[in-house]
Amino acid sequence: MAEGLVNRVKRLVSGSVNSIVDAVENTAPETVMKEAIREIDRAIDDVRDELGVVIANKHHANKRLMESTAKHEELGEKIRMAVDEGRDDLAEAAISRQIDLEAQMPVLEEALKDAAEQQAELESYIAALSGRRGEMEEDLETFIASRPKDGATATGGATPSKDGPDRRAENAETAFNRALKGATGIGGTKGADAQTAAKLAELEKIARSNRVQERLAAVKAVKSAD
Repeated sequence: MAEGLVNRVKRLVSGSVNSIVDAVENTAPETVMKEAIREIDRAIDDVRDELGVVIANKHHANKRLMESTAKHEELGEKIRMAVDEGRDDLAEAAISRQIDLEAQMPVLEEALKDAAEQQAELESYIAALSGRRGEMEEDLETFIASRPKDGATATGGATPSKDGPDRRAENAETAFNRALKGATGIGGTKGADAQTAAKLAELEKIARSNRVQERLAAVKAVKSAD
């Protein structure tokens, strides 16, 4: 998950804030608290958007891995068929493709593992944010219930901050807690070189050719044993 979004979530959930907000909190605490809750909702939406991307990447990596595994097995059958027909050229081509697939599969497995870990992390962030939102709503409801009927404050929409997401997150939490404390005296709930490259490429080509020949010889050896 993007570092900015991680920090934003942590600030919103833990209430670890340092920023000073506009003085509007002193005149319309309910408005500021409601805007802070809306900021939590926007953060949840952002995490869910990223979660959707991670799930899609996980599905794609899993699909590619399954396709590569199936193709590798199919090529094994074709290699044996080519050897039976005395077509070493075809067997070599199939073995070369198998080697390509074998290089790709560990990468796909790692991508799948990373995606699963990211999914779990993002889901935990959503749960934490949802819990924080519930706490803030309870604080707001308590404030509204304890406010004198004739002392209602203005509830017009607050103008969204134009700062970056980290600052907006800080402002939202600060605004909520300061507004609540200012109105009730009680703070809000806290949540927690080209040449060398050319030589290396040539060396890799030789090594690859050797691996193809070794595998072809192994397939022939199995056939002879049968």
